[in-house]
Amino acid sequence: MYIETVIIVIYTIALLLIFIYALAQLNLLFNYLSAKNISNEPKFNLSHPEEVPYVTIQLPVYNEMYVMERLLDNIAKIDYPKDKLEIQVLDDSTDETVATTKAHIEKLQSTGLNIQHITRKDRKGFKAGALKEGLKIAKGEFIAIFDSDFLPQKDWLKRTVPYFKNKEIGVVQTRWGHINRNYSLLTKIQAFALDAHFTLEQVGRNSKGHFINFNGTAGIWRKACIVDAGNWEGDTLTEDLDLSYRAQLKKWKFKYLEEVETPAELPIVISAARSQQFRWNKGGAENFKKMLWRVLKNKNISAKTKVHGLLHLLNSTMFLNVLIVAILSIPMLYIKNEYTHLKPYFYVMSFFVISTVIFFICYWIMYRKIYGGGLKNFMGYIGMFFVFFSIAMGFSLHNSIAVLEGHLGKKSEFVRTPKFNIGKFKDNWKNNKYIKRNISVHVIFEGLLMLYFGFGMYSAFIVGDQGGDFGLFPFHLMLCLGFGYVFFKSLASKV
Repeated sequence: MYIETVIIVIYTIALLLIFIYALAQLNLLFNYLSAKNISNEPKFNLSHPEEVPYVTIQLPVYNEMYVMERLLDNIAKIDYPKDKLEIQVLDDSTDETVATTKAHIEKLQSTGLNIQHITRKDRKGFKAGALKEGLKIAKGEFIAIFDSDFLPQKDWLKRTVPYFKNKEIGVVQTRWGHINRNYSLLTKIQAFALDAHFTLEQVGRNSKGHFINFNGTAGIWRKACIVDAGNWEGDTLTEDLDLSYRAQLKKWKFKYLEEVETPAELPIVISAARSQQFRWNKGGAENFKKMLWRVLKNKNISAKTKVHGLLHLLNSTMFLNVLIVAILSIPMLYIKNEYTHLKPYFYVMSFFVISTVIFFICYWIMYRKIYGGGLKNFMGYIGMFFVFFSIAMGFSLHNSIAVLEGHLGKKSEFVRTPKFNIGKFKDNWKNNKYIKRNISVHVIFEGLLMLYFGFGMYSAFIVGDQGGDFGLFPFHLMLCLGFGYVFFKSLASKV
């Protein structure tokens, strides 16, 4: 019974942690629903030349053959006084795009645009290092940052800069849009997850003064805030989350603008999505390790903000808890039917299904805001929720490895997410030179987990002496489908 006891304890702890996270999400939902737009905030009047501040736009890029031209042409359309704007192309590229980017920038310079091509001899600090290098010579009082796949509207600066009249605001972050949301099932589920973050989570935290994060792009910093917080640091894979917390710990306020959408391209190949997920989740764990005691010891923030902050930093660790619950659910199925005296425990454990109900409600509110209500949309939402949760669980092994590496302090290189410019290259994405063709050993284990959860479904028919036990069958079905999707998609992307 010793092994069974260990399994039960670990399973229970993981379920409890997921439940606590679900309750935090429910609290953010209440915050989101009660949030109000404050219309009397002080703002710069940009129609008065004396109130127009100098802005630097930074474009950190690395080997972006397919989107570089689109990025530069789009940024050139930004509507802002030319004498108060400079653009820095922070180019760490190591391929032929260095020359083509340089030529395109010279073409834009001939139109009178103040745009500079800044290169480095090495990628020290990766994106954080490039941003820090550009900041040394940036003339702007405010620093807007866009990744290479983002396409801000031409009035973007005019909708964000005015909020900095409040001298306490260090960052204005905007909501990500998705230009290829409906490209495939993979892009749909990515959009589904990101929409929840950029509505429920960002608004839910920001509206109550809890910590939020600059999302690495589509936002603008007060230069003084960056410097005061200690500048960019490259010791984690999510330098944006790191600097965000250091700034807010120094009492800088962040302003989140849900109404300002900045369109971007979602990864269309699962290998690209995997590399992005790995970086985000490992970086989240690294920042939890880096920020834990700074948050707990800070006397300037409330206990509730500390709780939300720590759970925010532990976001990625939920994948590890999900993986633990998933793997142990099959032994638990047999334990439940072997030891009948434990039935009261399992009745109590069934209470934790409420976690799924909470997530279902939270995501529905987000989905309804984007697509509208009604029975038809609700039925579509049920299908999307099922698919999203299945595939999210299918990523749990991959993301858990990232989380463990982050918590254990294993360092790795900043791996960029390949971009595709799908409007132009949608028919031949397999020719993208930046796609990695090697198959990770993780993929093999994902295939084995697909079979494992298939066995879990089979077990539902044979356990016990009462004709089976189908309580966990839907869970194992979702896991089997999720790991199967990730496994076969990963194999297909290497062809």
